[in-house]
Amino acid sequence: MLCAPGRGGRETVNVFKRFSLLSQQQVPVIDFLGLPISDIGTQEAAMLVAGRDASAPLAYVVTPNAQHMVRLARGDGAWRSAYSRAWLVLADGRVVQRFARWVLGARLPHASGSDLTHTLLTHYIQPDDSVTVIGGGERLEKALTEKFGLRGLALYDPPFGFIRDPKAVAACVDFIARHPARYIFLAVGSPQSEILARMLTEREGVTGVAMCIGGSLLFSTGLVRRAPKWVQQAGLEGLFRLLQRPKSHFKRVFVESMPILGIILAARIGKARILPAAGDAAANSDNHPRGQ
Repeated sequence: MLCAPGRGGRETVNVFKRFSLLSQQQVPVIDFLGLPISDIGTQEAAMLVAGRDASAPLAYVVTPNAQHMVRLARGDGAWRSAYSRAWLVLADGRVVQRFARWVLGARLPHASGSDLTHTLLTHYIQPDDSVTVIGGGERLEKALTEKFGLRGLALYDPPFGFIRDPKAVAACVDFIARHPARYIFLAVGSPQSEILARMLTEREGVTGVAMCIGGSLLFSTGLVRRAPKWVQQAGLEGLFRLLQRPKSHFKRVFVESMPILGIILAARIGKARILPAAGDAAANSDNHPRGQ
């Protein structure tokens, strides 16, 4: 049975009404500088994932944050191709959400990969449900089993940089094909997760929903501490992670993510987009995957 956890009264009714409508038609999108953002929040996204026919051909979910948007804007063709085929594109990152509202008047929903993952694990996924995870290793497998009692868990941990090795990529695809599941968590970072998800749609017989969720499973299991709620709501989660791991996160925050603010400012005078206009050859390029 689908539920809307943590809600009550009229709000719960509104969520269910919207879910019912979304289930019967295409999910509405917001064009954010060329990037089509699914106009739904965390609860609606979780309901759609949990309510999708498990035997239907694979669909996948991407959760672009500031870092992802910058990379898309810089023209990574393989990643752009992956985004163009995603079922749901969920807006992740309150800084982008708020800055876009202040500068452009754009109102983006918020549905982070971490929130979606935690909502599914705590309110929708049952112990006997089939769950496949790519990435994370034995430590994560043990934590998921112990905390959530998952008896149908199958986890495969590919080697570092696997996306550049066709044999390693094929091994991931084969593992997922051999372990059909309603819920497939791709926890191998970006752009590896997104590129792998696109490849999965090309494999006949693969079903379920694949979610590109970064390190979200580490937060849900408690293996990595997530920022307190008030920090998240203040849009300071990136700063919290920077203070936790200054060396590893400095480049991610100031070099790979911060330029999104300049892109939004430039868009104010009509001189910037995250994705090029439809028909631009670069938007559909399938360049060789680049990953780490």
